Amino acid sequence: MNIPVTPGDLLAIGPISVMFAGALVVLLAESIFRNGEAWNRWLALAGFLAAGTVAFLNTGWSGVAFGGTVATGGFANYCAIVYASAGALSVLLSTDYLRKTGIAFGEYYALLMIAVLGMMLMGAALDLVVFFLGLETMSIAFYVLAAFARSQGTSNESGLKYFLLGAFATGFLLYGIALVYGTTGTTSIPLIRDKAPSLIGTPVFTIGLALILIGLLFKIAAVPFHMWAPDVYEGAPTPVSGFMATGGKAAAFAAFLVLFRPEVLGGEKGLRDVIAVVAAASMIFGNVVAIAQSSIKRMLAYSSIAHAGYILVGVVAANATGANGVLFYLMAYTVMNIGAFGVLAMVENGAGENLHFEDYAGLSAQAPVLSLMMALFMFSLAGVPPFAGFFGKYYVFAGAIQAGYTWLAIVGVLMSVVSAYYYLRLVVMMYFTAASASPRRVGKSSAGLLALGIAVAALVYLGLFPSTIIDVTSRFF
Repeated sequence: MNIPVTPGDLLAIGPISVMFAGALVVLLAESIFRNGEAWNRWLALAGFLAAGTVAFLNTGWSGVAFGGTVATGGFANYCAIVYASAGALSVLLSTDYLRKTGIAFGEYYALLMIAVLGMMLMGAALDLVVFFLGLETMSIAFYVLAAFARSQGTSNESGLKYFLLGAFATGFLLYGIALVYGTTGTTSIPLIRDKAPSLIGTPVFTIGLALILIGLLFKIAAVPFHMWAPDVYEGAPTPVSGFMATGGKAAAFAAFLVLFRPEVLGGEKGLRDVIAVVAAASMIFGNVVAIAQSSIKRMLAYSSIAHAGYILVGVVAANATGANGVLFYLMAYTVMNIGAFGVLAMVENGAGENLHFEDYAGLSAQAPVLSLMMALFMFSLAGVPPFAGFFGKYYVFAGAIQAGYTWLAIVGVLMSVVSAYYYLRLVVMMYFTAASASPRRVGKSSAGLLALGIAVAALVYLGLFPSTIIDVTSRFF
């Protein structure tokens, strides 16, 4: 396949080009400066801000580059803003955490940028080969980041589990791509969507889509491909857990919206119903099991499984309302979940303690600002109005009802009520439970507080003015 490449293509994919150049600069700085972790931190932050700014300035138009294999502007740039935001917040939240845990190495920030580079490729992919390239770029960086605390056995276990299960899921995905290519004769995603109505009922084509679906369900940690998430999130460095739970999930859902458009799901009714069952199972399993957790990181891991189910409801809807709801939910989920993991990272000490519910007893007296922020994140994750989490669920549920999946929306509402128990349990622990006799040291990081303040402001703003996002995303579908 001969793909024409022009200098204009590199400009057209501005956010990807900026992120690629930024990652190279950070790697170069790491090789030049001894103990250059501080240099890399600010270079990485500048790279994320630059990529996000370029994406923001070019969201109003859309096109293609590299012979129609990569999308530019519009949807791709919106996704790039989400990924760059996740990366920038993670850099700020990692500043103090890396020092106190003894893992302040400059390559950490290069890995964050490489992971976001892969996410951007996934969000902009109009070809299955480009999509797979982005997925593996992101995944390899995640495997290393999960095991970044190499002196801790739990972190090594986290990286190894993620690598082994991720490689297994990649096999399903790649085989599915091969089958789809065999039946359609192309790896172009728009051409596959155009040919999908005439291939409905073809066993090989349906099996190919199903195998691709399995690979994507693993990346979003949906039931029954969720088994890696609790152990990986618990063992990985806390800022990395928040980054994987948000940026990685957002990238996979961007692929869902590109691959499983209405013209595909509309004809493959069986596949659509399977996704609906997976969404319901994820919501039920994630919320019910989260109730029994004593570790907050594991609670948030099972919570992420439930949120994968909520967002899948918008995919099942296969209409504009559902797709807009998915994109809004991804932005809201990114800020509130990274914020929750960020508070954990600041309260956690260098020995990996202060990660259980009882460790947060009476925290409001010692750290009132952190406690207030954590309470707001919990309210938003639970879907309490007027925070962003409420409108995220509202839009995906509204899309499901329009598509005739009212039962799925009802399951989502009921499970949201269940989730309020374990989210509010943490709030009760911070404000209405006496502190333990043993002293607890809470880290003070100006960079971390800045990141948390930005996240709080974003979730409140998106909750009060949700149309800010919906007006933008409605042009994409």
